[in-house]
Amino acid sequence: MRIWFKEFKDNRMLCDTVIERSEDDTRTHKIFAALDDACYQFDLGKPIWLDATVTEFKRHSKARFTQDNFVEPIDFDYLEIHVIEED
Repeated sequence: MRIWFKEFKDNRMLCDTVIERSEDDTRTHKIFAALDDACYQFDLGKPIWLDATVTEFKRHSKARFTQDNFVEPIDFDYLEIHVIEED
């Protein structure tokens, strides 16, 4: 599974990374582990999965984490997660 993480501010991508998870685990565990890896790379706290975020992700394999998803202040508009390749 490959997941693309992107930070945006003012409709411009600030940084991005692709995390690949190939261990034999559930889809959910792979996504959570990849999100942990991306947050570590971007030096962010882990975002909270709100109901709207979960619904959007289930429907499109893509979601946005805004300030509402983070406990501490962020210096960008949103973090986007997008599954680009499934196992």
